[in-house]
Amino acid sequence: MNTARDVADDTDDTVGASAGRRGLLVTLVLGLGFAIAAALLVPWRFLPDTASWPDLDPARWFDPHRLARIEDYAGGRRLLSWSSYLLGLVISLLLGFTKAGSALVRRLPGPWAVKVALAAAAVLAVAELLTLPFAVLLRQGALEVGVATGSWGLWARDILDGFGVNWVTTAGLLLVLTGLARLRPRDWPGWAAAAAAILVVATSYGWPVLVEPLFNRFHALPPGALRTAVFDLAERERVPIEEVLVSDASRRTTAVNAYVSGFGQTRRVVLWDTLVEDLPAAEAESVVAHELAHAKYDDVGVGTGLGALGAAAGVGLLGWLLTRRRLLDRAGAHGATDPAVVPLLLALLALGSVLASPVQATISRAIEARADHTALVATEDPQALVALQVELADRAWSDPRPPEFLQFWFGSHPTTMQRIAMARSFAARHPEAAQHDGRR
Repeated sequence: MNTARDVADDTDDTVGASAGRRGLLVTLVLGLGFAIAAALLVPWRFLPDTASWPDLDPARWFDPHRLARIEDYAGGRRLLSWSSYLLGLVISLLLGFTKAGSALVRRLPGPWAVKVALAAAAVLAVAELLTLPFAVLLRQGALEVGVATGSWGLWARDILDGFGVNWVTTAGLLLVLTGLARLRPRDWPGWAAAAAAILVVATSYGWPVLVEPLFNRFHALPPGALRTAVFDLAERERVPIEEVLVSDASRRTTAVNAYVSGFGQTRRVVLWDTLVEDLPAAEAESVVAHELAHAKYDDVGVGTGLGALGAAAGVGLLGWLLTRRRLLDRAGAHGATDPAVVPLLLALLALGSVLASPVQATISRAIEARADHTALVATEDPQALVALQVELADRAWSDPRPPEFLQFWFGSHPTTMQRIAMARSFAARHPEAAQHDGRR
């Protein structure tokens, strides 16, 4: 004769099986949608083609002694960065795939929503604190070579602000997932996938006006030759822009950079003040042309759309995984509605991020390479791009040719030498555009 407990367990298993099936269906449908969208929207033909581009020796563009120091610094930085990254990942996996994380959560006070938010803060804080020594060593090294500027107090505030932003976004996602699992136990993965996609779009849209001001102050690019060149270039390329902003990056670094963020009404083209003040006009125009190319093709919008599809498909997979009783038992959680599932969720998200990195990085490299090519066509100045890439690597002390595996798995941009090779290939096809190749 079945007891009430047996009936409840059978009901829970039936509900869980339904949610798991729906989660798999969501993953398959949206995963296929992501693949189709990526095939149609990503400019794959611009991926760095090392087979046809010349294999360039960095020593031809960098002083050999300087290059040796850069490579030595970059190698040490990689060691520290990877040690920190792997330690953080191991901590997340240990807390998520053992009962240590759930035991920590069960000690937290409050109703389920409070416990979920506090659990996210606790797990993130453990990883942040244990990897903090590596962050200190990385900053000390950057200070010694002159890449980093600013006080340790400013650096500490950035760490705290970054942690706060990470906690708010992570806790928000977890509250949505667990909340929907409580409200819609049979079909929550579908609703959660839709919510995850909406969160990705909302974050991308709001980031420039809500988060970026936490770290930098911005002002309009003042009248002058660079502003005139920017708007002339935008007009030639038919890229509508209302304003170009300058951020006070020099408070933190001597490196130079620029970026486009947001889309629609929040889209902004931002130049670092180090770029505005230090780069020669031709190199600055090359940077601007690259960023205007992102705006021209609405790369932020495309990336946001692909990110939303990918996140939704990933949440569907989470919905299936959270019905696996063996996995839940190992983590010490009862199911997707239990706040004790938070460490497991964070571990699965961390693992998923690692596995998805090659796809994200490859898409990003293709988009960045197209922006480089568009800038070359717009400026007809390949030597400026060569000089710019040398300057960027030199000032940031970045390896012109990093290890191939790391570049494949995590490299969001073509390498310095790949971009120089692109410029040289362009110059070879358009000899009228280059009188020299930028070689030192």
